Amino acid sequence: MINIIIKWILLALSIMLTAWLIPGITISGFLSALIVVVVMGIINVLIRPLAELISLPLNVITFGIFSLIINTLLFLLAAKLSPGFQIDGFWSGFFGALLLSFLTPIVDKIGRKID
Repeated sequence: MINIIIKWILLALSIMLTAWLIPGITISGFLSALIVVVVMGIINVLIRPLAELISLPLNVITFGIFSLIINTLLFLLAAKLSPGFQIDGFWSGFFGALLLSFLTPIVDKIGRKID
């Protein structure tokens, strides 16, 4: 249980770091970042598998590069659904999703070491 809470906090800090580093992404505070992590988790469980299945032909044709577009669109959706979290445009969302895709495995690795 403590492991989940630690990962949740670390992912919220990753969201805040992303908002700090990428122009066009703003977050109002740590509580908003915690909410964004929950919303992104729900999106990743419910919507991502369907989006990947539907885009499978494009992913095959582009050798998986289209997955970056899916990540961006889901990140933009999380911003629309989360209060206090805003992404100004596609490219801000693209680079934000790209940065988060690098930070998330690091957070997972830290979470495993704590466990």
